[in-house]
Amino acid sequence: YRGIPLQTAYCGAKHAIQGFNEALRTELLHERSGIRNTMVQMPAVNTPQFSWVLSRLPHQAQPVPPIYQPEVAARGVVYAAAHPERREYWVGGSTAATLIANAVVPGLLDRYLARTGFKSQQTSAPRDPDQPVNLWEPADADRDFGAHGIFDDKSSPRSYQLKASHHHGLVAAVSGALLAGLATTAGALWRKATR
Repeated sequence: YRGIPLQTAYCGAKHAIQGFNEALRTELLHERSGIRNTMVQMPAVNTPQFSWVLSRLPHQAQPVPPIYQPEVAARGVVYAAAHPERREYWVGGSTAATLIANAVVPGLLDRYLARTGFKSQQTSAPRDPDQPVNLWEPADADRDFGAHGIFDDKSSPRSYQLKASHHHGLVAAVSGALLAGLATTAGALWRKATR
């Protein structure tokens, strides 16, 4: 849903997958198929890609904070695969905030990313000119980089938003009850104050 600076090819590929998924969903619905598909919208994840991406940036590339551990993303995907009834799932509070902002004030988000998107995707450390490059051939042919990148100390191992998303019916019911309680209390206080 949201393109960001310095990742034009990556964002273009993600938008293509989004369009493919939406087209496939409508075709399956048209056929009244029992097959369901869902999308999982991801936050910034601490993967090894930032240690082998071809970069011409002056500093070490990093995911846009806040950064989540790969296990958070994996939990979101596993849950979505087991519960494909929903159109999509959002992983991470930053994903929810970005998608909502993009739907409500996309122009403002454009300006915000133009101002912050370049610096937020780089650390203060200079880029290692000898880091492996995964563009023309696998960077991990002789070495397994694992699932974690170099940002373990900056990455969150959990997402409260993801937990809430897994129980969105319960969250909606509790939120509705709280709002109803607040409205009732406010109404009682208003009546008392105006007597």
